[in-house]
Amino acid sequence: MPHQPGTRVPRGRVSESLPEFPWDTLADAKASAQAHPGGIVDLSVGTPVDPVAPLIREALSAASSAPGYPTTAGTARLRQSAVAALERRFGITGVSSDDVLPVIGSKELIAWLPTLLGLGPADLVVVPELAYPTYDVGARLARAEVVRADSLTQLGPRAPALVYLNSPSNPTGRVLGVDHLRKVVDWARDRGGVVASDECYLGLGWEAEPLSVLHPSVCGGDHTGLLAIHSLSKSSSLAGYRAGFVAGDADLVAELLAVRKHAGMMVPAPIQAAMVAALDDDAHERAQRERYERRRAVLLPAVRSAGFTVDHSEAGLYLWATRDEPCRDTVAWLAARGILVAPGDFYGPRGGRHVRVALTADDERIAAAVQRLA
Repeated sequence: MPHQPGTRVPRGRVSESLPEFPWDTLADAKASAQAHPGGIVDLSVGTPVDPVAPLIREALSAASSAPGYPTTAGTARLRQSAVAALERRFGITGVSSDDVLPVIGSKELIAWLPTLLGLGPADLVVVPELAYPTYDVGARLARAEVVRADSLTQLGPRAPALVYLNSPSNPTGRVLGVDHLRKVVDWARDRGGVVASDECYLGLGWEAEPLSVLHPSVCGGDHTGLLAIHSLSKSSSLAGYRAGFVAGDADLVAELLAVRKHAGMMVPAPIQAAMVAALDDDAHERAQRERYERRRAVLLPAVRSAGFTVDHSEAGLYLWATRDEPCRDTVAWLAARGILVAPGDFYGPRGGRHVRVALTADDERIAAAVQRLA
């Protein structure tokens, strides 16, 4: 029977099992920041603001006549470019083009990964204690059980089906060392679990050198049970393109491909062509990294001079800062100065006294934030 206007949507719908969308809770703080005479400096979301490199836009335009369906697996050219970029930029070896799958932005894959892997109520998913909210949301969509844990010894004898890693971390910018990564990989393999490493910020190490879970020093060249999730949103300012890919265990990638074919999860052909251009060219990626490094060099001392302690933050796009007070009080204090940041409680209970300050504003807005903090 068709849905009639005014009838109530049945209870038990998926949205009722999910938390409130975090950024919806910032409406009052955003209004306060927007009221500042100099306008808002929005450092709350890690969304790129810099122009897309011309060579990427040209590749997108050249491929724009694409009347047919794209392949879910992606073009051979795209997969080859991803393999080459992983080795050239991050020292990842042993990945073949069959071990790579393009995705519609890394967030989409993270949100649906437990479902795509067939997890359900009997399965345990482990996420970091301070973590990108979508790890938890994806597990909830699959009706799996979620546990926040930074130390796997916290789990006791329990064997998780899926363990998420995120290094450099969003929100803290913490980088996990090779020994930590190796220990997680070995522990999960011994228990038959999958390790999914969100490596969105892998190329943005400032005071530490991040490593992929697929790096031979971590996994010994054996990618069994490992998935590395990559995004071009930060490295190439392609958040608007929804351009990402996953690489790793050949059997897991094949399983994801088989399910995604049925679900129609295809990266548009022009986007695939743009991804090839982005992955093949390191000059624009270095230039974008330098922009973020320059903004960090200006903003970090200003935040500290304003009385904040900045913890971790040795990599990535954020400063994890505290005034040793409830995070929502800090958000209000900054909003009164026209600066909007993300409260740490977005990322888990342990973030209740921190805020996340993004580097993703243009030079003029970063300079305005520095002036206001002074």
